[in-house]
Amino acid sequence: MWIKVAVMLMLYLGPYVLIISGVFAGNLLGFYGLWVAMGLGLVGCGLGIMHDANHGALSKHKWANKAVGMVMNLAGGYALCWKIQHNVLHHSFTNVEGYDDDINSGGLLRFSPHQKKRLVYRFQVFYAWILYGTTTFNWVTYSDFLQLVKYNKMGLVSTQGTTFSRELVMLIAQKLFYYTYMLVIPILLLDVAWYHIVLGWLSMHFVSGLLLALVFQSAHVVPTSEFPMPNDSNVIEQDSAMHQILTTANFAPNNRLLSWYFGGLNFQIEHHLFPGMCHIHHREISKIVKATAEEFGLPYNTKPTFISAIASHWRMLYSLSH
Repeated sequence: MWIKVAVMLMLYLGPYVLIISGVFAGNLLGFYGLWVAMGLGLVGCGLGIMHDANHGALSKHKWANKAVGMVMNLAGGYALCWKIQHNVLHHSFTNVEGYDDDINSGGLLRFSPHQKKRLVYRFQVFYAWILYGTTTFNWVTYSDFLQLVKYNKMGLVSTQGTTFSRELVMLIAQKLFYYTYMLVIPILLLDVAWYHIVLGWLSMHFVSGLLLALVFQSAHVVPTSEFPMPNDSNVIEQDSAMHQILTTANFAPNNRLLSWYFGGLNFQIEHHLFPGMCHIHHREISKIVKATAEEFGLPYNTKPTFISAIASHWRMLYSLSH
């Protein structure tokens, strides 16, 4: 895992160093290529190391998990908001409308059969991919601020051992740091028109946002997934393990390179059952999980490739749009 930490950080920061060095300043194709490479590196950092770290699964040492988890901040997001959205809400209430923020698009997309129908959703199979490309851009611009306010009202910020005022100051400072090193420094140092730098930055975020969204949506918003709702007593009737099995799907289980790059999140079922387990064990424990699911008559949903998983997600978007 520590080798992966070093490699993923190099995939993200290496292209940045080349960008500000000005080596490709006169070659726009190479210049934009470096931004795209940064986007791929951002995905690798997010899925391959940050995700495990913020689950406390990368190391047995809390300080190490916290340090690597701060890669989220380096990439423009905010680790505290991500932990609440992902660890607390998504993992506790997977695919539950009104609780799981991963299926809350702010009314732009319909991810659950329990969400209201709108005429515009008829076209979501076409425009969803563009919106997916804005995922990380939203993090670095406005969504972290909105989430911090929302989660504070829900009483979730205090559960993380901190206060709203402290985190707001830290969030503002982090955003200033991010925009300084990501945009201000390149604009000041490079003999390149400012709009090329901004467009390169947007290209990086489109690549990373699209890939990250496809990984998570292809694991939960697919035809085989269930979308349970609380009963009249506001209780989810399924037990936790069954809930995760029925709302989650795997993909590309035999693609070791993809599994390495995606931080084992092609084994989403195993991750949701054991979020505190380092992803390097997912492949082996998947054999036990699959056998146990079959023993108790539960589905173990998996697609053979990442492409087939994306196609499955497309079919679900189409179904929900009608």
